[in-house]
Amino acid sequence: MDLVELTGLRNAIVGIPGATGLSAEQRKRLTIAVELVASPSIMFLDEPTTGLDARAAAIVMRTVRKMVNTGHTVVCTIHQPSIQIFESFDELLLMKSGGQLIYSGSLGPLSRDLIKYFEAVPGVPKIKDGQNPAAWVLDISSHAMQYMINVDYAEIYYNSNLYKENMAMINELSKPKTNHEDLHLPSKYWPGFKEQCIACIWKQHLSYRKNSELNVFRFINTFATSIVFGIVFWQTGSTIKVEQDVFNILGIGYGSALFLGFVNCTSLLPVVAAERAVSYREMNSGMYSSMAFIIAQVAAEIPYMVIQPLIFSAIVYPMVGFQLAVKKFFLFVLYMILIFMDYTLYGMMAVALTPTAEIATGLSLTIFVVWNFFSGFIVTVKAMPVWWRWMYWACPTAWTLYGLVSSQLGDHKELIRVLGQPDQPVITFLQEYLGLENGYLPLVTALHFVLSALFCFVFCVGIKYLRFQKR
Repeated sequence: MDLVELTGLRNAIVGIPGATGLSAEQRKRLTIAVELVASPSIMFLDEPTTGLDARAAAIVMRTVRKMVNTGHTVVCTIHQPSIQIFESFDELLLMKSGGQLIYSGSLGPLSRDLIKYFEAVPGVPKIKDGQNPAAWVLDISSHAMQYMINVDYAEIYYNSNLYKENMAMINELSKPKTNHEDLHLPSKYWPGFKEQCIACIWKQHLSYRKNSELNVFRFINTFATSIVFGIVFWQTGSTIKVEQDVFNILGIGYGSALFLGFVNCTSLLPVVAAERAVSYREMNSGMYSSMAFIIAQVAAEIPYMVIQPLIFSAIVYPMVGFQLAVKKFFLFVLYMILIFMDYTLYGMMAVALTPTAEIATGLSLTIFVVWNFFSGFIVTVKAMPVWWRWMYWACPTAWTLYGLVSSQLGDHKELIRVLGQPDQPVITFLQEYLGLENGYLPLVTALHFVLSALFCFVFCVGIKYLRFQKR
């Protein structure tokens, strides 16, 4: 960080180009710094000053010069450099239009070696005082100038002593040293899968911790939703005398299963999409494998999968008046965590399968609408046509609604008034009207875990095999 002059920004968020975070030249220096971590023997920079103003370009090239001074070899393409930037280079490889080499050698102090070479060519105009050597050499090597003075710089170079010296050096360096073993790289990635995972989890932890906007939104949304639910359904679960009381509790379960997970998923999509874009470059650089990134991305979400449902449950459960029993509270928390996990992993999967966060959002909304229809709240499973009931059992929102309501009311045997029917126990009403039976709680719990595992598996496959890189 000292080398690339980023120490003052060590806790900054990179952000979105042109909108938030680091400036263009700071991003370029950060890119160089990330590659320097691996201590490469050679670094290739493709026009690092493009799109920068004079000051920013000078800062970037000063960083490059510092790298060279510390012993790194840098190969860099440059476009219309200023005199100061051009003087920071040690050697120049110059090609004319068509790709033919016309100069390869040292620049020398104040570009004297370059100027001396071309001024020795008959007919070449001398460089003017204060003229940029880079601009001058481009002018004299243009098609028009070559035609005017009737020279072929490529032919002149291949017949020069400079060319012969370069070829002699190449031949010398190409000969292997005696008793020298060939270079062997056992893996394309940084050694040790465990170390890769630890490094990626640490990086993701820092990325999420520093993303204050996401964290503030998540927790404010959780608190706000919890308070609203608690106020709207205040003490609804404490008294069950008529069928409408059961429907109210069904509404609590429906809202709990739907809103918190849905909002979290939509807020997560652009974050995962941004992390995936970064991972493309870092995986291509051999920093870590795709599996290490996948494990780190899932691990970074685990605290949110647990803490947010816990906050929601701790606020909503006593406010709506549910029975204060450890087992029932545990089941309420469990199903909230399970549906939250389903929504989170589904959002990550949607990002892995689509090229942009916008498309992932559209796909997610479509699936969420389907889950909403077949959750068992708008239309109960008993009222669904037989040929559509399979969708009920394929809907995670329905499993959560099933678990939340059955775990709270499945043991209630007190009579309730049912419109147009004789009074009946709550448990009977749940079974005959809503189709909810306590015997299926282990099944719906297991289905949650199976679906989450499926979403996680598809996320792995998408990240590993689907690439949506623009270049």
